[in-house]
Amino acid sequence: MSREKNVYVCAECGGTAPKWQGQCPACGAWNTLIETRAAPAASPRFAALAGTTALPRVLAEIEAREAERFPTGIGEFDRALGGGLVAGGVTLIGGDPGIGKSTLLLQALASLAATQRVLYVSGEESGEQVAMRARRLSLDTGALRLFAEIKLEQILDVLRRDQPAVAVIDSIQTLWSDALSSAPGSVAQVRECAAQLTRLAKQSGTSILLVGHVTKEGAIAGPRVLEHIVDTVLYFEGDTHSAFRLIRAVKNRFGAVNEIGVFAMTERGLKGVSNPSALFLPSRVQAAPGACVMVTQEGTRPLLVEIQALVDAAHGNPRRLTVGLDAQRLAMLLAVLHRHAGIVCFDQDVFVNAVGGVRIIEPAADLAVTLAIVSSLTNRALPEKLIVFGEIGLTGEIRPAPRGQERLREAAKLGFTRALIPVANAPKQPIEGIETIAVARVEEAVSRLRELE
Repeated sequence: MSREKNVYVCAECGGTAPKWQGQCPACGAWNTLIETRAAPAASPRFAALAGTTALPRVLAEIEAREAERFPTGIGEFDRALGGGLVAGGVTLIGGDPGIGKSTLLLQALASLAATQRVLYVSGEESGEQVAMRARRLSLDTGALRLFAEIKLEQILDVLRRDQPAVAVIDSIQTLWSDALSSAPGSVAQVRECAAQLTRLAKQSGTSILLVGHVTKEGAIAGPRVLEHIVDTVLYFEGDTHSAFRLIRAVKNRFGAVNEIGVFAMTERGLKGVSNPSALFLPSRVQAAPGACVMVTQEGTRPLLVEIQALVDAAHGNPRRLTVGLDAQRLAMLLAVLHRHAGIVCFDQDVFVNAVGGVRIIEPAADLAVTLAIVSSLTNRALPEKLIVFGEIGLTGEIRPAPRGQERLREAAKLGFTRALIPVANAPKQPIEGIETIAVARVEEAVSRLRELE
């Protein structure tokens, strides 16, 4: 009997090494090699591809067609997907435990079951547990089929036999294949199961939704090659203690990325929020120092978000803390404020927060963060009904933000009357209901702010 060999697989790139070492020889990542059983050689599951030959084709002769989509019945979910599901597409959904991944997918399948043949494969919960959730959400599950199984070969057999239009695998980390001897959730098992399900989706036209666990850093657990295998990657964001959730597309072969869907968690499950700008703007009786409203662009959707800053005297080493924003960019903005506007914060603790649990990744938040810091430091509230956006460079210039006209129209629609914006974003034609104040440098923005008080 041949002796089974162990190999070390990188959790980042999926590369292998014969023995453990601190750095992955394939991608250079540190401390990512995980011991697992070596896969058996020459599996017959790829024999169907061995004899096929493909000839090159002229690209201009290939007919390009838009992928046909079918909506899930949940508007915000369809927005994040780029318009709906695609036949044969594989979507990976990640998020923290308890944030609502299984709830959303169960709601989507219950809606699709009225017109499509669907299948819910549960590897984490029993059929009774899934039925209890469906009953709690008051879902019509008369046509929704459930299969509680974690063995890949049996799941593939059911998918080939039933040929559903949409199938949910909850979750990919619970599956295991006979072809490998490693435990469920290992790098080799996750990669093999995802590859087999993706191959079946492309052959049969079944749209497959995979649920993925995340690590403590927030990335989907398992090898990074998993995100390259699938067509679409969605991430759930938001605090589990809050009633609001965001689902963001970070990869989409059939549509735009950085689209978001906004949901509210209720007793009847996740409900789409039609006006998310109002969601992220807290209602205050009067303006408070350190608060500034900005317009951020998430995909094709402008959102109004309040940025809050607290500047206080430091007792010891000054602290810089951000929630929902980039901490490294905060340090840069404080340096720009000191150098070009003469505002000193080196002896102050600076805390910055994006209200509502939203995460802002675009640099157009720079000007709002800066003015919120100035407002808190001087203990003077910004004028009411004022919105701000713009990127700040290291030389103190204020750069334009993309789609400035759409941002201004969204602010005017919600009742804002003044906007402090970059010069390059100044509209050629006035926008009804809002006055624009264009600035070119950060020191000019600070001085104009004092004039508006």
